Amino acid sequence: MDRYDKSYFDKWYRDAAHRVSTPAKTRRKAALAVAMAEYYLERPIRTVLDVGCGEGQWQPILAEMRPGSRYTGVDPSEYAIKRYGRRRNLLRAAFGELGSLALLPSYDLIVCSNMLYYVPHAELIRGMKVLVAHLGGIAFLEAYGSEIEMEGDMEMEPRESAFYRHLFDQLGLVSCGSHCYAGAALAGSVTPLERGGVGM
Repeated sequence: MDRYDKSYFDKWYRDAAHRVSTPAKTRRKAALAVAMAEYYLERPIRTVLDVGCGEGQWQPILAEMRPGSRYTGVDPSEYAIKRYGRRRNLLRAAFGELGSLALLPSYDLIVCSNMLYYVPHAELIRGMKVLVAHLGGIAFLEAYGSEIEMEGDMEMEPRESAFYRHLFDQLGLVSCGSHCYAGAALAGSVTPLERGGVGM
């Protein structure tokens, strides 16, 4: 049975009594991520990889913001890919299967919004290595440690913030604020006072 079926998305994204996000909040996140990537790239973004994209909620927003950009979403949900795959350019794969996909060599913006804490440990490490290898700009890695009180789907892998800091640091990611991280291509552009807890 597909855990991430229509009822899952209806409950957590559309039902006002349970939803963990709204279209307005998603738009604000996208605006932040795009602005951060373009600030460091010093040009408009051209390519976006959205991993754990669900129904691809970022795609119409990014298409409106940057009409010429190329968006690719990846998610394990059979339902999401069947319903939105062709329309929003979504591919079906789990996080740990990123290496099996025919991805572009480099992406200006990579998005992992509100999903990293659902990925099992070994799969997370495997997928993050692939993700970083394809990062040519900024990664929006929205993660929250288990010490923070959360709402929504609580079937998570409990990890403290220190775990994510250590993992991102090991992978050479440099924090530049608000869930945004520069990879090797842009790390040198992040000045000391711009850096967060990672890469200091």
